Amino acid sequence: MADDAVTASWAHGPCTWSILVHGGAGDVAAERVPLHVAGCERAAAAGAAVLQAGGSALDAVQRAVEVLEDDPCFNAGTGACLNADGAIELDASIMDGSTLRAGGVCALAPFKNPIAIARRVMDASRHVLLAGEGAARFAQEQGFARADPSSMITDLARARLAAAQAKRATEGWAGGTVGAVARDAGGRVAAATSTGGMVNKLAGRVGDSPIVGAGTYADDATAACSTTGHGEAMIRVCLAKTASDATRTAGAEHAARASLAMMHARTGGTGGAILAARDGSLGLARTTRTMSWAAVTDDGSRASGA
Repeated sequence: MADDAVTASWAHGPCTWSILVHGGAGDVAAERVPLHVAGCERAAAAGAAVLQAGGSALDAVQRAVEVLEDDPCFNAGTGACLNADGAIELDASIMDGSTLRAGGVCALAPFKNPIAIARRVMDASRHVLLAGEGAARFAQEQGFARADPSSMITDLARARLAAAQAKRATEGWAGGTVGAVARDAGGRVAAATSTGGMVNKLAGRVGDSPIVGAGTYADDATAACSTTGHGEAMIRVCLAKTASDATRTAGAEHAARASLAMMHARTGGTGGAILAARDGSLGLARTTRTMSWAAVTDDGSRASGA
């Protein structure tokens, strides 16, 4: 598959443990790029600390995404974009490659760390995905507190909604979805993804991020993947599963490139993907102008970019 649509990619070879995070594919203004890269670096470092201490890939990706959710630069948790009603609705999912267990929440009312609630869905329920008020009720029953919406809505999110509504359009977020993939020293992989979705989306719209196989996927036999970009397109091609499966015959970077090129060719959709393969190698690609990212591996190497 030709990958003319791919605008950038990156790879790192096999590692005992490794983690790679993204801060969303899109078109971040030049003056904000350093903020987004720095946020990804902090998240990757937090996840790497879990792995360095012998922790699991699952715990590492959750911790990394929590850091990104707490950073108002990104469209996840605090700082998430607003729907057409001016409200926050959050989507998140997490998956364990060793067991194929997964958990997700979608169209969730404001809670500080939706990825932690997704993890609880995986660990404490018999389900994979909970939505709307049912997800909120489950979260509260599990001890999570609803957040005051005003504590999570930023001035930038309000400005973006006003701009989108002035043009009567639904727009993607320039900072985008956040996500993390990792491989731990035990050979297990995991992925996690969190988002506020699209600016001025219809209330109740759900994108790829909470959907296993579309926005998040992990399998120890292949790879862990987190995606970002046009959610509807990613759902239609099951991008995260497609990219993970592609590592059976290709490296992580090539798998990301080929999968994004296929999505663009079939749907016109754009975005990015990050992968942690079963051997700890890492790869990413994007078809957008920017996608902030950062990686840490057990050999001490650190890399980041946009």
